[in-house]
Amino acid sequence: MDSVRSDAAPVVLPTAVKILIAGHFGVGKTTMVGAVSEIRPLRTEEMLTDAGIGVDDLSGVEAKTHTTVAMDFGRITISRDLVLYLFGTPGQDRFSFLWDELASGAIGAVVLADTRRLKESFACLDYFEERETPFVVAVNCFEGSDRFTTADVQLALNLDPGTPVLLCDARDRTSSRAVLVALLQHVLSLPV
Repeated sequence: MDSVRSDAAPVVLPTAVKILIAGHFGVGKTTMVGAVSEIRPLRTEEMLTDAGIGVDDLSGVEAKTHTTVAMDFGRITISRDLVLYLFGTPGQDRFSFLWDELASGAIGAVVLADTRRLKESFACLDYFEERETPFVVAVNCFEGSDRFTTADVQLALNLDPGTPVLLCDARDRTSSRAVLVALLQHVLSLPV
């Protein structure tokens, strides 16, 4: 029988935290999860078809050819003792029934926004506000989009002054990681 050394350091497993990456259709959720994930992300993308004509608004994302139909999944280690599991939501209304399952157990959310289609963010914001889920708004700075300040976005979206708004590039690992860290800081700053 093997003996256990009493002087051996205990094994400390990292804390795993669930985060949602949410937003409207074509805002960059899949891109963000893919950019920041340290594992090959799970994607449930399918090609856009003629059935979506008149249903999916491609304004501003005319070159989009695929869409998430269930979720994206990725993982990033923030520190030795903290790992984030990222769940990207589908963006179209017809897949909104999946959001409750995806949101279950999440400590917070990143709401991606696009200044070319800012009004599309309201449904997502309402979802998290109604459930009292902490969130930050990350404006994905697309090429050719109008440059707004974070204060402009805060005002346009009628956000609570305590809701962090950040500018980001969802394609960039460093930028996306900074958004996730900002969300964690926001969640930790809230009263228990």
